[in-house]
Amino acid sequence: MLSNHIANQQIHAGYGGVVPELASRAHLQNIVPVIDCALKTAGINVNNLSAIAFTRGPGLLGSLLVGVSFAKTMALALNVPLIEVNHMQAHVLAHFIKKPGEIKTFPRFPFICLTVSGGHTQLVLVKNYLDMNIVGETIDDAAGEAFDKAAKLLDLPYPGGPLIDKLAATGNKYAFKFSKPNIPGLNYSFSGLKTSILYFLRDQTTSDSNFIEKNKADLCASIQHTIVEILTDKLLLAIKKYKVKDVAIAGGVSANSYLRNYLSELSAANDINLFVPPIEYCTDNAAMIAIAGYYKFLNNEFCLQDVSPVAGLSF
Repeated sequence: MLSNHIANQQIHAGYGGVVPELASRAHLQNIVPVIDCALKTAGINVNNLSAIAFTRGPGLLGSLLVGVSFAKTMALALNVPLIEVNHMQAHVLAHFIKKPGEIKTFPRFPFICLTVSGGHTQLVLVKNYLDMNIVGETIDDAAGEAFDKAAKLLDLPYPGGPLIDKLAATGNKYAFKFSKPNIPGLNYSFSGLKTSILYFLRDQTTSDSNFIEKNKADLCASIQHTIVEILTDKLLLAIKKYKVKDVAIAGGVSANSYLRNYLSELSAANDINLFVPPIEYCTDNAAMIAIAGYYKFLNNEFCLQDVSPVAGLSF
């Protein structure tokens, strides 16, 4: 990897969540400067490009349209092939990004990857760079959404996940107990947890209006501990079912320090090799799309100019 640039969209903070229309407009404003900056940092120009990889989905349709349209136009102008990438598969392949001169150990196939973000929670059996199967996923809400919803109930600003992680560091994770769902197999559910947090806070604040403020660190620690336990319980089942020795995590929530530490202890206790991506590759980034595109390029998997974005693209 020669360069990796990210344009953050701070505008959503004032609305307590991502506003799709504002997101697509910000994409329009940022895409040219970001690509220009990436090329300059890499020390190359457009004539050095062999192909252009882009996210086809899943994601917000307006934002996807900007990226797909730009990629198609640039590829046409340069007469280079197009490579469509599944956003969630790219999160998994972020583990194979390597900078020039970097010595790095990669997960061995097959391995299980727990992919956790604001919109997705998946257990993926990775057989090869381009051969992956979802073996478990949420049947309703994602873990990242549970973090954000809990943060909103605790009156924390958006995005709330990192703030819960920070406040939880000084809290007691056993201070409050929240129910965990009983979902068969390897699937997840977080809607019930969100509801239990809502009702618990409603009942407590009825008798003490300052309850949240007085117990914010303990609440963050307890909520975070519950979410992480839900995630890791199923991960352990998947490890045993598929008899893998290597496990990876990916997605925005994989930046959570408690999840990282919890999995580190769990992997040591179960003789498992854990792979944790650098923070810069946890949240959405261009490098993960590029590495996915690289392996598809080697496999001659190109797409045509009639390609269109798919908001709910599956594996």
